[in-house]
Amino acid sequence: MTELFPKDTTFSVSELTAYIKTSLEACFQSIIIEGEISNFKPSSSGHYYFTLKDEAASISAVLFKGKARYLDFIPKDGMTVRVKGSITVYAQRGAYQIVVDTMEQAGTGDILKAIEELKRKLAAEGLFDQAKKRPLPRFPRTIGVITSPNGAALQDILNITQRRNNSISIVILPCIVQGNDAPPTIIRQIEAANKFDIADVLIVGRGGGSLEDLLPFSDEGVVRAVAASRIPIVSAVGHEIDTALSDYAADLRAPTPSAAAELVTPLKEDTYEFLQNSTAEMYELLMNRIAHGRLLLQSFSLEAMELHLRKMLSPLVQRFDSARDTLCGEMKTRIAEAQNRLVLAEHKLESANPQKILDRGFAIVRDKKTGKIIRNAEEVSANTVLAIRLAKGSVEAVPSGK
Repeated sequence: MTELFPKDTTFSVSELTAYIKTSLEACFQSIIIEGEISNFKPSSSGHYYFTLKDEAASISAVLFKGKARYLDFIPKDGMTVRVKGSITVYAQRGAYQIVVDTMEQAGTGDILKAIEELKRKLAAEGLFDQAKKRPLPRFPRTIGVITSPNGAALQDILNITQRRNNSISIVILPCIVQGNDAPPTIIRQIEAANKFDIADVLIVGRGGGSLEDLLPFSDEGVVRAVAASRIPIVSAVGHEIDTALSDYAADLRAPTPSAAAELVTPLKEDTYEFLQNSTAEMYELLMNRIAHGRLLLQSFSLEAMELHLRKMLSPLVQRFDSARDTLCGEMKTRIAEAQNRLVLAEHKLESANPQKILDRGFAIVRDKKTGKIIRNAEEVSANTVLAIRLAKGSVEAVPSGK
């Protein structure tokens, strides 16, 4: 191996450090390192200082405030991350470190991609539509909590609800909140709460954790169950910066389980104040109505009421009189027309009366034997006996010309 410097070359510490700094920084201007975070120390200025390590080695790292604000998670000890940055030498300590430009949780790239694809799919189906969001009940009698029975999130919720309003009942629906077995238990509890109408509002969530820890709340089945719930749901998953797909499907997203408890639990004092104010407003409204009614009654006397009644009845009486006159006129007209038709019918009937014809000198001739009216002499034989009906009386005769 060729030596870079002559043997026995003497350097000052600064010179050697400067040379190492120049060499390292030139060779490692953009590298990607994966390791476990330890000694994580956020500074008051917003910079993150920590160590990346594996089984055999470690390296100091720094993520400055300007880059840290773009993180979608909070780094913590024990978390495996993948960072991209450049190597630099901190001359004062004679130590090298990596200055981080970007950081992501190891293995989260594919997970985030899958979550984003599912989010687009469910959004296209309308599961996240704002119009479908239901308002939370203003005065819930029972709050259902779907979370781990052993988690700190449940204790926070119980403490806050008890402090704000100990008159509200809390129903705990225990479920698994991490791992592959979690989604079915979450779905089952949401469906049970709706089937048996267990609560007026549901809090569904858990405390903070890594992206993998929160995955059950981005499960497609869980998201669909949240969207289908008839009971309003507040999604409370992780810390404020954590996001799960159930947040989009829920009727309201709370940044933390504690915040969810604050949102769904009205202060008892506020409730009493609301009831007192409402009672006072109703009483005042009722008194105003009574006073107004009394003023109206004072303006009424027997004479005024009679006059008012006459005014009300006058148009009706006029309409009745007009209708009566019209009806009487119609009846008179129809009676006169009927009488005229009767007279005409009588004249027609009289003119057709056989007796009248006989009175004018005519007679009715019949065959006495058959009773048949004889209209033609040809119908009479020599032995035919004729019965002749006159105006008064009748005679019999035998034809002589046959």
